[in-house]
Amino acid sequence: MIVEERIYTLQPATAPLYIAAYEAEGMPIQKRILGRMVGYYTTEFGPLNQVIHLWAYESLAERTERRAKLFQDQGWLDYLKKVRPYLVSQESKLLMPAPFLKVKWQD
Repeated sequence: MIVEERIYTLQPATAPLYIAAYEAEGMPIQKRILGRMVGYYTTEFGPLNQVIHLWAYESLAERTERRAKLFQDQGWLDYLKKVRPYLVSQESKLLMPAPFLKVKWQD
């Protein structure tokens, strides 16, 4: 099991707009295609205007396959055009859970 941490830094004051668009359009598509959402957060301290989300995968190969399907989905591509103006930067990290951790996600 691996967990991908994605951090999006947004234009100041656009987090509520981004979150609303994601909840209405992006999240249903991602949950259908990517599957295992572990968490979705915004920042209050430290670097501000950030959205952090975590996705679990059985392997790097599964991640690659699911993300390829995501970018073949026209609804996802249309959603990206809407939210891209809110983005300043993106970061992605692959996290390896400690052996004793059982990763949990939303259904």
